[in-house]
Amino acid sequence: MRIGVIGGGAWGTALAQVAARGGAPVTLWAREPEVVESVNAAHANHHFLAGVPLSESIRATGDLADLASHDALLVVAPAQHVRAVLRAAPIGSTPLVLCAKGIEAGTRLLVGEVAHQAAPDAPIAVLSGPTFAHEVAAGKPTAVTLACEDEDLRSRLAERLAGPAFRTYGSADVIGAEIGGAVKNVLAIACGVVEGAGLGLNARAALIARGFAEMTRFGLARGGQAETLTGLSGLGDLVLTCSSTNSRNFSLGVGLGQGRSAVELMADRKTVAEGAFTAPVLREAAAEAGVDMPVTEAVNALLEGAAVQDVIGALLARPLREEAQ
Repeated sequence: MRIGVIGGGAWGTALAQVAARGGAPVTLWAREPEVVESVNAAHANHHFLAGVPLSESIRATGDLADLASHDALLVVAPAQHVRAVLRAAPIGSTPLVLCAKGIEAGTRLLVGEVAHQAAPDAPIAVLSGPTFAHEVAAGKPTAVTLACEDEDLRSRLAERLAGPAFRTYGSADVIGAEIGGAVKNVLAIACGVVEGAGLGLNARAALIARGFAEMTRFGLARGGQAETLTGLSGLGDLVLTCSSTNSRNFSLGVGLGQGRSAVELMADRKTVAEGAFTAPVLREAAAEAGVDMPVTEAVNALLEGAAVQDVIGALLARPLREEAQ
């Protein structure tokens, strides 16, 4: 199975490295000419994944047409750009493995729903889980969910991507896998705020638990399965991104917790903190579904410029309730 990867950032490059295990040829499309040159000339992505030697069987390109005739495409473009990229790419009926995490602004569609509109003949799978790109590229042990409704395709993709240190667990619940990946980015910002404001580990643990309750409520309302949300693509990914400054979303939250503005923090970044774009869309989608998501509301308030202490005070002053609610 010949693999192409759409997106030359850290995560796309790491997945290209996974797919190139054993010298298998992989085509990596990158928007940035400097990434294409770096991968092809130096077998490294100095711009987004410095310090990690890449397989010589990875060939980078800036031309989407070079992805034609592949057996599967890993889509790792940021969620808000997936529609445009897929419309420009030669997809046809090529299976798409969606690796972006988020909800499209305006439509409130999950990435899989966007992909179905942009490439209606392409079978859809979702790869999600607790993954830091530099660890995956370095070959450190990692486990992910690979969700696809087609059992045969799911099995073939899982076997093609799996390796000694990259373990793929299959699931038929595409929606649940997507919900976990999208919501955890917003919750990671909230946990970063706790760290930046110096609120302590008790507060972070409580926020992870209550945030997971929000994720579960929203996921079930959108048709996901509880078992998926408690797995790698839900709880697993949430724990990872809510506990390390290696998470771009957590790092953004740390800055917010320290009193810096979202505008300032986003201007300083060369990589996307997807949770900042997902948060307002998630708030709209939750309201549409009638789901209460106070942590998500708090993150939106902070991104819009509210004072940290005011937002935290409002959360702590909420009426007491049963934990199962």
